[in-house]
Amino acid sequence: MHELADLSLWHSAIDAQEWGASRAALSGAVDADIAIVGAGYTGLWTAYYLLQRDPSLRVVVLEARTVAFGASGRNGGWCSALLPMGLDAMAAKYSRDDAIRLQTAMHATVGEIGRVATAEGIECDFAHGGYVAVARNPAQLARSHHHVAHLHSYGFGEDDYRVLSADEARRRCAATGVIGGEYTPHCAAIQPARLARGLACVVERHGATIYEHSPVVEIAPHRVRTEHGTVNARVVVRATEAFTGTLAQRRREMAPIYSLMIATEPLSAEFWEQTGLHERETFNDERFMIVYGQRTADDRIAFGGRGAWYHWGSRTAAEFERNPRVHDKIHEALRELFPHLGEAAITHRWGGPVATARDWWCHVAFDSTTGLASAGNYVGDGVGTTNLAGRTLADLITGTDSDLVTMPWVGHRSRRWEPEPFRYLGINSLMVLPKNTDHREQRTGRRSAWREAALARLTGGTH
Repeated sequence: MHELADLSLWHSAIDAQEWGASRAALSGAVDADIAIVGAGYTGLWTAYYLLQRDPSLRVVVLEARTVAFGASGRNGGWCSALLPMGLDAMAAKYSRDDAIRLQTAMHATVGEIGRVATAEGIECDFAHGGYVAVARNPAQLARSHHHVAHLHSYGFGEDDYRVLSADEARRRCAATGVIGGEYTPHCAAIQPARLARGLACVVERHGATIYEHSPVVEIAPHRVRTEHGTVNARVVVRATEAFTGTLAQRRREMAPIYSLMIATEPLSAEFWEQTGLHERETFNDERFMIVYGQRTADDRIAFGGRGAWYHWGSRTAAEFERNPRVHDKIHEALRELFPHLGEAAITHRWGGPVATARDWWCHVAFDSTTGLASAGNYVGDGVGTTNLAGRTLADLITGTDSDLVTMPWVGHRSRRWEPEPFRYLGINSLMVLPKNTDHREQRTGRRSAWREAALARLTGGTH
């Protein structure tokens, strides 16, 4: 067993030989062209594309724990085209064309990740089966129709997003009570820890140096300081996502919201014949309290959801990753979707924080004067967005004149979260609204315009 084998299903599936030896910690002073803080997807994709642009660059990546420790190693494995902010929010702040450009770039990103995985020999169980959201009451069905019509109003077609009839939806995902839904091909299921570990080996093969067990205590222009060393670099990239609050003066830049997951034992051929997901589509239903699932390559269901409370002062801790009450609720939601699971065992329970900006926007930024760059705040949509962020940072840092450097998230600044206790009270109050909205819709079958409008205002206009 390796050091993170108990962290999640994904980590436990990697044996000690595949995991490899722990990388050395930084000791002393090192010079580099680019210093990257964080060896998750953002940091690794940035390193990868920088070295594709200029193989002569000296790239150093600093990781506080181990590659694949954070969200990159324990997420739901949705390589999607989803963005945390909605098209209307982007169009209002920038332009309609800008919103369409960024969403179109995200569509292409799913294929780009698959392309790199194939080209570089990264075995991450990549299955480009799309994403299905089933509707299980009239309010959810109305939302499916509204969502697809809204996307079509921005010029996306049936090949991108389409409404499913009850029969079409059930053929893809035969959950209980399905009366319709929506489908997009712009999503793939992956094994996230294998993607992160494989990508780390690839960037090392291309010339980068990764230091593990090297927590950063200070980021400054052209310098990064750890507990036992310093990297002097022309450019410093902060790719710390939900752990940004561990850095001085950055605790209010994002809020770490915990998302928890479970996984079943491998399920029988009879179960899958009845259930569908034959192309390993990622799936959920149209409820507001987010749930998400995938059929894994070894025929389990990996299933997660929100509902864990935000912790005072943007704290993150190992004990927050396993919450019996929330994990039981997630199991209950899974059995409600698929009662024919019967007594199938839950073999793994885990979780982790996702970074959330005050306005629900993710961002990419580079200041050529100070040499400081950053990307993040993906609100759980990071598998795809990190790749686009890495390509964008590489173009910004190398001065490449591309369409990516003018995307509407480049240079976006979210306002800071309120100080405590207002942050604690506000975020945890927000947890209640989607749950209550779901209960009302299940009971009445009707949508609530004011509740949906309130959720859209609070969460970047994604509904």
